[in-house]
This record gives sequence, structure tokens and C-alpha cells, in this order.
Amino acid sequence: MSEIDEKVAVITGAGSGIGRALAIALAARRCPLSLCDVDREGLAETVRLAEQSNVCVTPHIVDVSNREQMEKFAADTIAEHGRADLIFNNAGVTLVETVEDMKYEDFEWVMNINFWGMVYGSKAFLPHLRQRGSGHITNISSLFGILSVPAQAAYNSSKFAIRGFTESLRWEMTGTGVGVTSVHPGGIKTNIVRSARFYKDGEGHTDQAAMNKRFEEKMARLTPAQAAAIILKGVEKGNPRVLVGADAKILDLAQRLFPRAYGRVIHMMFGS
Repeated sequence: MSEIDEKVAVITGAGSGIGRALAIALAARRCPLSLCDVDREGLAETVRLAEQSNVCVTPHIVDVSNREQMEKFAADTIAEHGRADLIFNNAGVTLVETVEDMKYEDFEWVMNINFWGMVYGSKAFLPHLRQRGSGHITNISSLFGILSVPAQAAYNSSKFAIRGFTESLRWEMTGTGVGVTSVHPGGIKTNIVRSARFYKDGEGHTDQAAMNKRFEEKMARLTPAQAAAIILKGVEKGNPRVLVGADAKILDLAQRLFPRAYGRVIHMMFGS
């Protein structure tokens, strides 16, 4: 049996995408699940799929940007399952707009869900993990937590912040038995563009349907299930950073080797 099998797993943003794929993959490994999302219907479908593996699944309608709700989620999880072992802070949204034109409330919306939701999820469960001297926190950043692109300043900011927070936490947890991993997916076939707050893309376009099609055809290389498999393999190995997808690996290398010119590589890979 691996380090993951039969562990109690906690997943935020479990109603779709990578969160749902993680839930299904972990259920297949006999992991009891505590899942949360704001999407009641999406979460119910994830529960239905995970329960096919005959594991205990508890659903919670939680706004990750609300600290009190996240603290209650942690307390309820431990009360219902007796413990929490694997924490996946996955919930996320994006905003497509230039810095000049973005509204402060939209920027705050992204930061509150992506960054503060991850902070609340990490801190709410951390005392429990430290007391038990075991467990693992996995925070989902992004390829855009390594490099930046136009019209994604809010998303970039949140994902760079997740990376910084997670790497600091990892050093703090050295020798405690608590593992910490930062995950950086490239293009994954999820609904993040469809559910974005959308104004203008990096070229000044305002056609969300066209951008979504471009994302799916040129950037979304992996399915959520493939991404989940890579993430869990990295967590099992205790990797501090997991790059998900060839695009993430190529562009991570490009920005390190050519920090002033990696934008040309982005244009070559994803440009029209």
C-alpha cells in the first residue's frame, strides 16, 4: 500500500476540473473524502462519481474566501472522519483584463478565492497535521505562478503568491513529518476560462467564446484525470514542486534560461 492509499483527503473546488479528478482518483485508492465547493450541483456529481468506489464522501458547500467557513469546514472534516491527512487547496478562478482597466473588486475576487482560500485551507488544517506529525498540504498554483502573460495580472498575482507561500511553508515544515507541495499545471481541459470574469484578452479582444476555443485547441493539452495522476505521483514522491504537462516544463525552462525573452516562446507555442 502506498503513502496515499486509505488516507483521508480534503479537496477544495471539488465540483469540477482537477478537483473532481483528484476526488475520483483518490476514491479509487480507498481514500475517504471531504469535499467542498460553492457549486452545489457540480459537487453532488463529484460525490456520485467518487461514491462508486465505495468510500465515505462528505460534501460541504463552502466559500473558500470566507475564513470562518473554511475553519468550520476543517472542524467538520475532522469530526466526521476522525482525522485529515491530505489537503488539496485547489479552488480557483481567473480574470481576463488588463491592469489599466481591471476593477479593484474583480482583482479582490480573484485574490480572495485563489490566494486567501489557499491560506485559509492551509492554516485551518495545519495545527491538526502538526499535532499528528504527519500529512501533506498540496497547493495548486499554475504555470502562471512561474511566468506572466498579458491580461492575467490578477491571476498571475494570486498564483505567484501561492507559490511563495507554499515554498515558505515547506521550509517551515522541514522535520515535522508534514509534507508540502506546490503544483503548477499548464493547459488543462477545465472550465476555468468559461467561468472567468472576462473583459479583454492580451490582444484587446473581448470575445470569450473565441478565447475559450483558442484555450482548448492550443493550450489545454491534458485532461483533468491526467493532471490528477501527475499530481498524486508527485505528492507520493514528496516533490516540493510538480510541473503538470509538457508546456509547463518547457516554459518553466524557457523563463529560467531566457528571463527577458520567454514571451517569444509563449507566442510560438500558443500564438495565432
